[in-house]
Amino acid sequence: MSSTGRPRASSRETLAEAACELFLEQGYEQTTVADITQRAGVSRSSFFNYFSSKADVLWAGLDERIAALRARLEADDGADAADAVRAALDTLGEDFAPDSLALALVNAEAMGLGDELQREAAVRSVRVAAAVAARLRRAGVNVLRADVAGAAHGGAVLAAIVAWARAGAGRTPLSSVLHEALDAAAATLRR
Repeated sequence: MSSTGRPRASSRETLAEAACELFLEQGYEQTTVADITQRAGVSRSSFFNYFSSKADVLWAGLDERIAALRARLEADDGADAADAVRAALDTLGEDFAPDSLALALVNAEAMGLGDELQREAAVRSVRVAAAVAARLRRAGVNVLRADVAGAAHGGAVLAAIVAWARAGAGRTPLSSVLHEALDAAAATLRR
């Protein structure tokens, strides 16, 4: 049986490339989903097969990693909580290639993304924080300490991604920048 249409990865990448080009050319606010689909040569419904919003074009790769992080933290109840959190967070940086998010972080002003990028980054930071805090609470860490540690780790992840992108995404692995940021966040779990 043969498949029809574009391969799934190709369409997603094509949409992301088209969106970034348009954000650079005319700005984020002025770019519509219709503009993106026209540039990419796909239908509007194809766009929504991959992304739920225009902003998700930039964040889809990280969102997938955060979902996997949450699953790892929910499944891992046998290990020491701090070790489980660190191991799960370390995987976020593995094989993280420069993508539309890195491009947007470096070109936020040119793309007209300032406030939007900050709002969306906060959403992702909160998702990481919630996953970390939930894992710590299940291990018996008190709520306040778990929430503070979660917030520190969520902030560390986003700060590392921003620093990595601005230093030239791909020049060094995200994992090394993330490792340094997570070391700082881990201090919230030391007594």
